[in-house]
Amino acid sequence: MTVIEAKVHRSSARNARLAFILTAVIVGLLSAVVAASSIHPILALFTGALIGVPLGGLAWLLVRVWPVLRLLWWWTPEIGITSFLGICWVQLVNHTSTPVTLIVVALVVGVPAAVPVSRRFLVAWTWCLVVRHRLRVCFAQFIIANQSGSLPLILWAKPTPVGERVWVYLRPGLSLADLEGRLDRIAVACHASTALVERASDRNAAYLRFDIKRREVLTAQVGSPLVDVIDPDTPATERIPATVPTALDLPDIDAPTVTLPTQGKPAVKKPATTANGSKPAAASSAVEDDVSDWI
Repeated sequence: MTVIEAKVHRSSARNARLAFILTAVIVGLLSAVVAASSIHPILALFTGALIGVPLGGLAWLLVRVWPVLRLLWWWTPEIGITSFLGICWVQLVNHTSTPVTLIVVALVVGVPAAVPVSRRFLVAWTWCLVVRHRLRVCFAQFIIANQSGSLPLILWAKPTPVGERVWVYLRPGLSLADLEGRLDRIAVACHASTALVERASDRNAAYLRFDIKRREVLTAQVGSPLVDVIDPDTPATERIPATVPTALDLPDIDAPTVTLPTQGKPAVKKPATTANGSKPAAASSAVEDDVSDWI
């Protein structure tokens, strides 16, 4: 199994050489310039070389082992948890007998697994550890990266009511638009229902937040305390049916009428408003033109 990809290995070697040369030259020249003020220039050059070469070697070493350090960063939670459990096991075995050791292990493992609250807590955080590695697989397998093959930094993950939330810092070569078209494949790789991605910072476009959804909480049934208010001995005919209020049926409401007095003509009753509550349009008093005059 390849721990570090060949592309990343070659890129790391090239960057390490560049780091060695730049660090040795820059630090050596600066050291020589500073030393030339107090000693001979030739001795200052030797002094600059003695300072610049070791620091260049240190820069080469840091850049060269960076893929390994990044791999250790990916597995830091697992390494820490495993080391802690191993230390606890050694101390328990050294200070207790075998029956006591077995009883303690059974209690430590069985009680959290039997209590629903602790079991859900452990499962949620376990999925957070799994999702971090699944996202890394997505970036390495089918998401376009830069030419050097450096993957984004997966910073932190925490459980949510619907799944997990993961913060990621992108490297040059990727953007939010590149990830939005691959969310369905990311959901498949993370063994989830859906996956969402959005910016986690308004000032930095490289800082993103993934929301991995495994379940829907809005469709769950919620118990209501109103059920306990109803007496179960009450006959069904005496219970008030639950009705949903609807809008008023305006056509069934009689519109009020008002009397408009006129000169020399009998009073005519006109509706003040129409059925829908609006005022009727005023009748035009102008004489309509004969259409035949225009033909």
